[in-house]
Amino acid sequence: MVQADPALIAVAKEGADDELTDYTLYTRLSATQDGPSAKVFEDLAAMEKRHLEFWQRMVPDYTPRLKGSLISRVLFFKRILGLTFAIRYLERHESDSIRRYKAAAHLVPPEDKAAFDEVLADEEEHENEFASRIESSTVRYISFVVLGLADALVEITGIHAGSLGIYNKTEIAGLAGIIAGGAASLAMASAAYAQAKAGFKGSAGRSAVYTGVSYFITAIILATPYFLTGSQIDAISISLTLAVVIVTFASYYSSIISMKPFLRDYLELLAILFSVTVALYLFGTFIRIETGVTI
Repeated sequence: MVQADPALIAVAKEGADDELTDYTLYTRLSATQDGPSAKVFEDLAAMEKRHLEFWQRMVPDYTPRLKGSLISRVLFFKRILGLTFAIRYLERHESDSIRRYKAAAHLVPPEDKAAFDEVLADEEEHENEFASRIESSTVRYISFVVLGLADALVEITGIHAGSLGIYNKTEIAGLAGIIAGGAASLAMASAAYAQAKAGFKGSAGRSAVYTGVSYFITAIILATPYFLTGSQIDAISISLTLAVVIVTFASYYSSIISMKPFLRDYLELLAILFSVTVALYLFGTFIRIETGVTI
């Protein structure tokens, strides 16, 4: 019988822990929502309870353990980063469960195979369906926010570095970044508006605002260190540190929302950021030497 197979017992115990945790979490979330969202979480909780009962039949003597730390993280993300982000984060955890279930499929006894297949199908199919039903409208515009952030990080950091190469005053480099950021944020907003008008299922105006505002705020954040210190090394170091923090947050948030891998895009953006910074600083230095600018 099932109990004779240690590998399946291990999967069943882990599955029971996961399903109890998901059932508890969805029950709590349903109590905090109104209208359609509450019904979504009630349906999810009912489904996870069925899955819990299935795994408990496999290991009747085992008492499932609640993963309190996962529940705390998801509820924290819900408060800070929004409901959709929290659910997408949970889905990544559930993807691990699906892989474990598939790996153990050949161990399931024939009499339990139909019930197991139903559990697996539920886990594979419900995620995107339920997430799309609770998805906030703001999430549609996340690509425009990331567009503004990414462009500002590369362009403004490069402008600062190039200005430092030309001038000796950090204030001038910071001012150049803010002026360029103001102009570029308007240009980016206009481009985002035109892009959204060409088939985006959302407000073109909001798309433009998200892009332009995220760009300009990023420009101000990156420029601030240049007004706080006269040291070029300190100014560019602090600004780059802030840029890395913004890149890390934006890349991780975007990867969770879009359900895409995090590390590759993150490292690519960092490589572009630092490459542009070095290249424009050297270019600015070359211009200063050739023109004899001493400001």
